Amino acid sequence: MKKNKKQEEKKSPEETKDNFLQGQTIKDLIAPSGVDVSNIDHLEIISNTKRYARSFFVSTLPRMCTFPELFRDMYLFGDINTSIYINPIKEERSQNELNRVINELETERIVAMDKGNINRESTISQKRYEAEQLRDEIAAGFNKLYEASIVSTVFAYNLADLDRFSKMLATEMSKTLVGIKTAWGIQEEAFQSNLPLMDDQIQKVHTFDRNSMGTVFPFTTSEIGHPFGVPLGFNKQTGTPILFDNFHSSLTNYNMVIFAKSGAGKSVTMKTLVSRSSVLMGIESLALDAEGEYTVVAESLGGINVVISPTSKTVINIFDIETETIKDEITGKERMILGIENKVEDVTQGLLTMAKGSTRSSEVNELTKQIIAESVAEEYAALGITSNPNSLYQKNDSLSNGNLLTRRKKNMPTIGSWYRRIQAKAQENENPDYQYHYSYLLKVMKQYIREYDGQMAYFDGQSTFDLLDGAPFINLDISQLEERFARPLAQQILLSWIWEKFVKKNSEDKNKASRKRVLVDEAWMLLPYPEAVDFLNKMARRARKRNVSLAIISQRFQDFYEKQEAQAVLTSSDTKLFLAQDKSEIAYLKEVFKLSEGEANFLVTCQRGEGLLKVGSDTAILKIVPTKKEFEFVETNLNQLAKKKMN
Repeated sequence: MKKNKKQEEKKSPEETKDNFLQGQTIKDLIAPSGVDVSNIDHLEIISNTKRYARSFFVSTLPRMCTFPELFRDMYLFGDINTSIYINPIKEERSQNELNRVINELETERIVAMDKGNINRESTISQKRYEAEQLRDEIAAGFNKLYEASIVSTVFAYNLADLDRFSKMLATEMSKTLVGIKTAWGIQEEAFQSNLPLMDDQIQKVHTFDRNSMGTVFPFTTSEIGHPFGVPLGFNKQTGTPILFDNFHSSLTNYNMVIFAKSGAGKSVTMKTLVSRSSVLMGIESLALDAEGEYTVVAESLGGINVVISPTSKTVINIFDIETETIKDEITGKERMILGIENKVEDVTQGLLTMAKGSTRSSEVNELTKQIIAESVAEEYAALGITSNPNSLYQKNDSLSNGNLLTRRKKNMPTIGSWYRRIQAKAQENENPDYQYHYSYLLKVMKQYIREYDGQMAYFDGQSTFDLLDGAPFINLDISQLEERFARPLAQQILLSWIWEKFVKKNSEDKNKASRKRVLVDEAWMLLPYPEAVDFLNKMARRARKRNVSLAIISQRFQDFYEKQEAQAVLTSSDTKLFLAQDKSEIAYLKEVFKLSEGEANFLVTCQRGEGLLKVGSDTAILKIVPTKKEFEFVETNLNQLAKKKMN
């Protein structure tokens, strides 16, 4: 019998869908090249580039799901797709099933009571009470039951990565007591269940009530900030001001990173934050200024400007060491220590960078490092400086009114005295394996020695100034040094010196410690030098203990991403600010920070002073607008500065 035209037109959407899927295979639905489903624990997606996929289902859940975003780690894991099928359960069925559960629990409780198993009886009683409470809430219309099936598919470009990602996902989910299982033998069905076809073929369901069901949704909020803090800018989505407290207790660490292309407003943002932090919260800041941009800020805040250049008389001694106060983990009392071993390592790393030079010479190896380290340790030992804090001071037997006079610190070793020690050891050396390394050091290190009029001798000698406690802003200006090598070297040496003079002075007791910030501008300069990156990582990890925030400012995120040794700086920074980005950077940012397409597009097109602020797991679109008065000392655009002078 033939169907007429009207009958054809009356086909339901369900019939149309069935006809569309009839005869279709998974290969037809995915790609022309198809999918290999011959494996029982994964699929091979065959296209221009072969990819592997493994599907999972949620097998176990915590007893109570009350915290938001239960599956957040699954949603943000990486190259993963997740589907959740939610079906409401009719009230009649809910009541019947809950009554059955209540009766079973009561039977188990009676059996446990007869056996005298008090603990089990108590546990079952609690479960019965919860089931009765849930039944009554559903009956009163305050609650409802749902069945939900959760399916995920992880993708990778090789089997080794697929196995590694699978283990990582299982580990991450176990932290919230969520168990996942590989869809063993049903990979094809699980994969199809995870397609946007609304067809759950595996039916691995769990029961949720209304409250726990809400925890599976990937809720996000555009609100960000703290109850108190510095007004950093405005939330572009809500128009509300964002208050930011760099030292809030909710942060796992106090470090922050700022990435943006040139001209996007990195320096203006940091100057605004520094000035407002100083005035409103009393935070002391120290800038390692590679471009000479923070001089005006220091002057405006009544701070200190220190210029280091080949012609300046300023000397900073790499050998400077300070005592530090630590809190005893057993007694809880504070005590003074002198970390001489750590200092020997820091000085050795600095001298190694000097010895390698701008070419990062491969002539420097472990033997060279051993010679440097032994000589550095001998320099301190020659002055009687040990791990005893008292060894840092001169012996003073003079009395004034029966009291000892104020103790004076010993003069520290210098690069010059260390060089003379190397000369003496080279003459005494009889080991042919060491002869070349002594000769190399004596040649390349001469440029750092004042006695030989070295062109980079500004670190040779006793330090000519000390950092003053309580200064609102201290600026170490190294902009006049040669950019290719002298500036990165100065950054490394000054970071070590800042650690001794600025960071270590802070107490480990948060009630006694002041809040401090160390700002490293143009941090990308450090990346080619392994010893410098290593010290930067150490500082990022250890700063929080001293109530110090390390702020890293750089242009190219890609440089940090590709330098594996530098990634610890990113993981040790709870606050991240991305201003306008170059298109070449976006792919890396999306991969590392799980940015959405909308967020990524915004960073490519946003205006100067606009960006994406991530504090912990919260994100907001930020617009930073300095006041008219602030613009007088935060503006860095040369054309704008020229206009001001003309006016």
